[in-house]
Amino acid sequence: MHPLLAALTQSLDLPSDPCLAAPLFLQYHGYAKTTKHSQAVAAECARLALRFGLDPRAAALAGCLHDVSAVWPAAERLAAAEALGLATLPAERQHPLLLHQRLSAVLAEQLFCVSDPAVLAAIACHTTLRPAPAPLDLLLFCADKLAWDQPGRPPYLANMRAALDDSLAAAAAVYLRHLWRQRDTLSAVHPLLVEAWEYFEIEE
Repeated sequence: MHPLLAALTQSLDLPSDPCLAAPLFLQYHGYAKTTKHSQAVAAECARLALRFGLDPRAAALAGCLHDVSAVWPAAERLAAAEALGLATLPAERQHPLLLHQRLSAVLAEQLFCVSDPAVLAAIACHTTLRPAPAPLDLLLFCADKLAWDQPGRPPYLANMRAALDDSLAAAAAVYLRHLWRQRDTLSAVHPLLVEAWEYFEIEE
């Protein structure tokens, strides 16, 4: 294990079940709010999985681990990514917060021993989505946005929940449209977001 990762669990005796280990890991590092959000996302993932005929265990696992890289503050994420050998994009260097999806996938695999490629792929694009997303990608992307962790009620929530009556893809498109309309105010626009937008051919 990379020393950077080993240092995160020093003095920690985590259970083998990642869904039990992740909350303890986040709380140990002082991220109670992220713990609460991740548990809410995991619960939403399980509900959506049952609704759309996907594996609820895999879905909940993705939800539990999608934000574990929060243990690195945004200012430290670029250095962490480089130390772990991740090739970074200009948008990620400009706005290191965008790295957290890929860093969380690394932690899920190397620290929490997740081997399911579908779970890892979903975690790695849960903020931006990606073109030709797999069902679990869509599910985690939607669950993360539905389990809102900021003050107030998100403006897209009602439309997104209504779109779920159609499909996960339709619900994802609602949020992509919401984000795309405010792209000029974003610190950086990730190429995957652009590619996802173009893939869905969403009308503004």
